[in-house]
Amino acid sequence: MSIDAISSVRPWRMIERRKSRQIMVGDVPVGGDAPITVQTMTNTPTEDVGATIDQIRRCEDAGADIIRVSCPTAESTANFDQITRAAEVPIVADIHFHYKRALEAADKGAACLRINPGNIGSSTRVAEVVRAAKANGCAIRIGVNAGSLEKDLLEKYGEPCPDALVESALDHIKLLQDHDFHEFKVAVKASDVFLAVAAYQGLAETVDCPLHLGITEAGGLIGGTVKSSIGMGNLLWAGIGDTIRVSLSAEPEQEVKVGFEMLKALGLRTRGVRVVSCPSCSRQGFDVIRTVEALEARLEHIKTPMSLSVLGCVVNGPGEARETDIGITGGGAGKHMVYLAGVTDHHVESADMLDHIVSLVEAKAAEIENGMTNAGNAETSAVAAE
Repeated sequence: MSIDAISSVRPWRMIERRKSRQIMVGDVPVGGDAPITVQTMTNTPTEDVGATIDQIRRCEDAGADIIRVSCPTAESTANFDQITRAAEVPIVADIHFHYKRALEAADKGAACLRINPGNIGSSTRVAEVVRAAKANGCAIRIGVNAGSLEKDLLEKYGEPCPDALVESALDHIKLLQDHDFHEFKVAVKASDVFLAVAAYQGLAETVDCPLHLGITEAGGLIGGTVKSSIGMGNLLWAGIGDTIRVSLSAEPEQEVKVGFEMLKALGLRTRGVRVVSCPSCSRQGFDVIRTVEALEARLEHIKTPMSLSVLGCVVNGPGEARETDIGITGGGAGKHMVYLAGVTDHHVESADMLDHIVSLVEAKAAEIENGMTNAGNAETSAVAAE
């Protein structure tokens, strides 16, 4: 059953997204009724084109919709066109202070420029950046951050606070609007969850542009995932957010995976296998922890949205299996029950279980993909016949 179908009969699952206007980042729509996009950022020296492209490719494989690349030096933009041509997703050029880097990146294929108009310099320089963006079809992302608020706002408010972040964003928005530029999205990030959430809530009530969500400097893989999930999950559940970046002290492809897991948990977007598994206890009929670890690794190549339950015993196993495409429930004497489409189907021995589940998932993914292809072909034929 699809997420929409489930939500129609279970209204407590419904998330009504904030109405925002849509912009394009390259060929990827952001805002409006477009899917919430998942972003990340490279951490290789941009001057090392080969290493940067290799990392971009890993992020693309993980599912990144948009990838940001820092452009701090003239050397970093010298061969930027090689990076944008090689990438299969839109590339955002991350610019701070040096407005000429924005001009160079725009000319060399950047789909979006991440700037703070306030730190670019004079209105004349902002106008130059806007002209370059317009000439090259670039969007702009205004990136306000609690750690780099303008001095006058810190003096006015005494410290970074939600009102200060929102005021900074509105000031930057006006700079772009004064130059008749409207293809922008905005972020008001902070490492403090309470501050970031309150700022985004305030901004969401004030503007109609797409919002880029993030809890900045969230921390390592575990701590940062928890922190980001609390802050961004709160906002996403309230319908706020059009594109997300999970900021972790971890490899960028991990950020992408966490981002998709966040969206999957809220039913906002699906990609790959959604695994339902128990924490395990002494009742388990097989080693649940090691089995789930192995399955997640071996099923990373599956992009088709589907669900798999892995439960160690019959306490909750049958109930969870009823709600998933494929289920496995631990039994006695090394024999475990396999469920297909929520119904008991057959047993499998412990020694064969991993390979068997992987083959079942791959077969189900192929079946779903074929069904989608056939449905698309049928629709095309019907339209042609009219």
